[in-house]
Amino acid sequence: ISPVPPYSREQPIFTTRAHVFQIDPSTKKNWVPASKQAVTVSYFYDSTRNSYRIISVDGAKVIINSTVTPNMTFTKTSQKFGQWADSRANTVFGLGFPSEQQLTKFAEKFQEVKEAAKLARDRSQEKIETSSNHSQESGRETPSSTRASSVNGTDDEKASHGGPAEAHLKSENDKLKIALAQSSSNVKKWETELQTLRESNARLSTALQESAASIEHWKKQFSACKEENDQLRSKIEELEEQCNEINKEKERNAQLSRRLQELETELQDKELELEELRKQGEIVPELMSECESVSEQLQAAEKKNKDLEEKVRTLRTEVEESKHRQTNLKTELKNFLDVLDGKIDELHDFRQGLSKLGVDN
Repeated sequence: ISPVPPYSREQPIFTTRAHVFQIDPSTKKNWVPASKQAVTVSYFYDSTRNSYRIISVDGAKVIINSTVTPNMTFTKTSQKFGQWADSRANTVFGLGFPSEQQLTKFAEKFQEVKEAAKLARDRSQEKIETSSNHSQESGRETPSSTRASSVNGTDDEKASHGGPAEAHLKSENDKLKIALAQSSSNVKKWETELQTLRESNARLSTALQESAASIEHWKKQFSACKEENDQLRSKIEELEEQCNEINKEKERNAQLSRRLQELETELQDKELELEELRKQGEIVPELMSECESVSEQLQAAEKKNKDLEEKVRTLRTEVEESKHRQTNLKTELKNFLDVLDGKIDELHDFRQGLSKLGVDN
């Protein structure tokens, strides 16, 4: 059942949206959510009773129905949260706002409504006291000897007795009419603002839907680019492994080169030794017997020399093959780096497009 029936004279004078909470009745410390999401919270003014209420409805459920009294106090407990206690409902209401500005507006309106309720209460008390004083004064000032004459007196005398009270009531009625006119104008103004907000909401919803569709499209493209980027990274890792193999091959080639130099040096030493032996064989004919042994040594050295030459040729062949493989690997690596640079440029252009799209949105 709605707290504001259609035939009621209550009109909304301020409306906002907030998350509604109520204090836990068992602990009096913890907050219990009264709404699953932000709901409309409104101030209503009853022109017949001259009273103000804070009302909030979530679907068909009334979650706030609090009459504002002069004794109430709205307290800001944080930048976006405020609360007030309602002794009639025997609870404490809490509101969580999306921004500090909305909380400030609600608190200012609470203070205005509180002051208006206090003023209405004071006026009501003045009326009661005035009517009471008039009745007491008329009772005191009218003696028993003249009461009969006042009852049976002329119409002018009756009008003179009722004049001040009627003038006071007329001024009060004029003030109430002005307040009612102001309330009606405020209601029209709030209705216009509400319609403007609804139209703005519709435009924002359409823009949000378009933005969401665009974001989904770019998400798909981003996923595709991410997969391609992962593939490129795996290819780079493979190339890095190949580069490591190339470095190891280079180290082996360096070791073979050093070994080749050592063998060449050893060969030169053997050639020098052979030359000296030949000279000795020519100079000392008497050492023919020794020459035979030297010849045998020479033959052994020549055989060893041939073996060394064969090893050198084998090593040179391996070095050439290694150089050839290294050249091929360098060519493949250069081609892949060219392709990788092109892909990186494409990714850079794509990222600039995303950044531009984010700025436009």
